[in-house]
Amino acid sequence: MEAIDRLELRYEVARKAIHLSSLSIPVIYWFISRELALLLLVPLFAGFFLIDLLKNFFDPVSRWYHKTFDSMLRTHELEAKKTSLNGATHIVMAALLLVLFFPKIMVVTAFAMVSVADTLAAIIGKIFGKHRFGQKSLEGSAAFFLSSLVIVAVVPGLNLFVGVMMAITGTLTEAFMVRIGEFRIDDNLAIPLVSATVGSLCNHPLVIAALNALFNNLL
Repeated sequence: MEAIDRLELRYEVARKAIHLSSLSIPVIYWFISRELALLLLVPLFAGFFLIDLLKNFFDPVSRWYHKTFDSMLRTHELEAKKTSLNGATHIVMAALLLVLFFPKIMVVTAFAMVSVADTLAAIIGKIFGKHRFGQKSLEGSAAFFLSSLVIVAVVPGLNLFVGVMMAITGTLTEAFMVRIGEFRIDDNLAIPLVSATVGSLCNHPLVIAALNALFNNLL
């Protein structure tokens, strides 16, 4: 079990304010083409990735990075190996992978969830989290789920069942760290990719048709 995170509330709020600004990605993507989104995201990811590399292997960048951002880094980020990436790089990577492999409505929904719901979960959990499991809390998970329901309710054209399944999946992914062996997958990457995958599967025409038939029979 991992220790409760080191961040004080003010640094958590500062970190999540930056995190919340990533909501601009799905909002902008809603109004532009996939090709233009990729044209913007590829160099953006390359820039973040380059800084990550330089902070690990180039002392001047490393000193600037740690002096500027150490107060907002989580324990696992401070203790990470040199090959690891920070949260900002992961979230831009998530946006790039979503745009590459998923329909726009799944991209917008999944990414809005990681931008907004994850932000609220962290802050509510930090302030009101009394019932904890690992670094998470029931209060934070409830905040994630409820805010995710609001998000899926306002995304135009999203099937309600699909949206609810994405909200449940995102909540569970945020609550329980995703690992491959000893490798911990960052929440900023895991939440949108897992929820978009589940949403895409549930949005398959055969699944929708089967659910409509089931609901009609029940009614």
